[in-house]
Amino acid sequence: MTKYYFLAFCRTFYFLSKKLVFDYGLSDNLEIERVIEMKKTVVITGASSGIGKATALMLGKKGYQVVLGARRENKLVEIKEQIEKENGTAIYQVTDVTKAEEVQKLADIAHDKFGQIDIWINCAGIMPQSMLAEKRINDWDNMLDINVKGTLYGIAAALTYMVPAKKGHIINISSIAAHAVGVGTSVYSATKAAVNAISEGLRQEMAQMKTNIRVTVVSPGAINTNLLNSITSEDVKKFVTDFYDNYAIPVDRIAKVIADAIEMPEDTTLNEIIVRSTAQEL
Repeated sequence: MTKYYFLAFCRTFYFLSKKLVFDYGLSDNLEIERVIEMKKTVVITGASSGIGKATALMLGKKGYQVVLGARRENKLVEIKEQIEKENGTAIYQVTDVTKAEEVQKLADIAHDKFGQIDIWINCAGIMPQSMLAEKRINDWDNMLDINVKGTLYGIAAALTYMVPAKKGHIINISSIAAHAVGVGTSVYSATKAAVNAISEGLRQEMAQMKTNIRVTVVSPGAINTNLLNSITSEDVKKFVTDFYDNYAIPVDRIAKVIADAIEMPEDTTLNEIIVRSTAQEL
């Protein structure tokens, strides 16, 4: 009987190997092992556009199981289908990051479907910059809710599963504005500086608890996304648009940086990364 089960196992592994060779064009067992090992689950908030979308598409091509979260369902469906057309795996859940229960539900669905959450990327963010004297208090509240509280809710949801598993990687998207405050950027810069502070505190806590959870902050400079659409002050929008026209780099540059950070050996973490155009002075 033992011999029968051993032969059945060998036969199953043989056909699995053949399928991997056929599906992925692999030539040896080492490459097969690499593909199996890469089947990690990544959850991305703010996945319907910008950095979130670009990262989802790139990681989907790399073989990650992608869980998409954002408010616009039609965009999530499009991205899911695009990943699947490239033979990737993706699911989505409509998620408002300003609501803790919805972010937790995103985590629960990811874990229920794939049995693990290996990477959590907090990409949701808005940038309605304005002069403080304009008193755009609603914009301030929205930035605090999405940029800061949304990041905290994502961290809380991810830790639900990562801490017991004693592994994981949390990546928070910050901004160069966290490092350099300018006219019209006060509140936005404050929210991104908060993301940096929260991330550093989280890094220290996870290290002290010996959870093996990595923490990375990515601070982009000018990037070609639709983030400028959230600016409500016309004067500030004109200035920022002119700046981006001169210096913005493609969004897939940030996706590549995120992928590189994820694929570092697990005993090493890229804790903070600033990415901007070579020509950008600020």
